[in-house]
Formats: sequence, C-alpha cells, structure tokens
Amino acid sequence: MTLFIAETIATGFGSGRWPYAAPATVGTFAALVSYWLIDSLAFNGTGDSIWFVILIALATSSGIWATGRINTEDDHDPKRAVIDEWVGLWITVLFLPVTWYWMILGFLTFRILDIAKPFGIRKVEMWPGGWGIMFDDVFAGIVGAVILNSIRLVFFV
Repeated sequence: MTLFIAETIATGFGSGRWPYAAPATVGTFAALVSYWLIDSLAFNGTGDSIWFVILIALATSSGIWATGRINTEDDHDPKRAVIDEWVGLWITVLFLPVTWYWMILGFLTFRILDIAKPFGIRKVEMWPGGWGIMFDDVFAGIVGAVILNSIRLVFFV
C-alpha cells in the first residue's frame, strides 16, 4: 500500500504515466490545469492565496518522500515521476494573475528552465534521493517566478 501511495503522488496522480511520450511536459500541463481549477474554484483568479503556498509545501514534502521511494540505483529520476514538475510549475505561476496569457507564459518559462537547468540548477539535481528530484524543479520554479513576476511588475502594473 505504501508503494501505491508513493507511486500515486510521484506520478502526479497518474499524469506522468499517460501518455508515455513527454511525461514531464504532460505532467506540467496537468499541474497547470490543476492550478487553474483550484484557483478558479476557490480563489477567484488571484493566484496569491496563502493556501497555494501551503499546497506547494505539502506537495514538496510528500514529493520528496514519494520520489525517494520510487527511484532506484538504475533510475535516479524516473521519467514517470512528475510531482516535481507540478511543484515547479505552481511556484513559477505563484502570484501571477490566473489568466491564460500568464499561465501559458508560466508553462513555457518553467519548461525552458526545467530543460536548460541554468544557474547551477543541474548540480541540485544530483542531490540524493527525492531531494534532488524535487529541488531542481523547485529552484527552476523560483527562477521562473522571479522572471515572470518582475516582468509583470515592470511592464504591466
């Protein structure tokens, strides 16, 4: 049962298992849709609720545990593990208006940062177990949030 729970969390409730092509991109898209749904149902498009910060903290801590349970010596960062993409995307779009314009920019920014891993993020990926799996995307999300929120504050406020 513990492995089933870990697998469910690590795969972003199955979004990392389907389709089998580009699981990180599909997982990031699933995270975007979930963020938009949660915000539209509970927070009216503000994207700045303390509950998102709490959700991110809970998803990060459970993601560290879950991805640590499903990784192996042969596969340090299983492709099906996408809870890190969920957390990274949520951090990237945190405090942005929840409009399709900003959400698409957030999606693209996060995917570029997740793939390129600039600013030493690639080194974080080497941390042991679930820590490296989760925190390279946490840091990519922080970089993305700084970039997009800076653009918004300079050009759109």
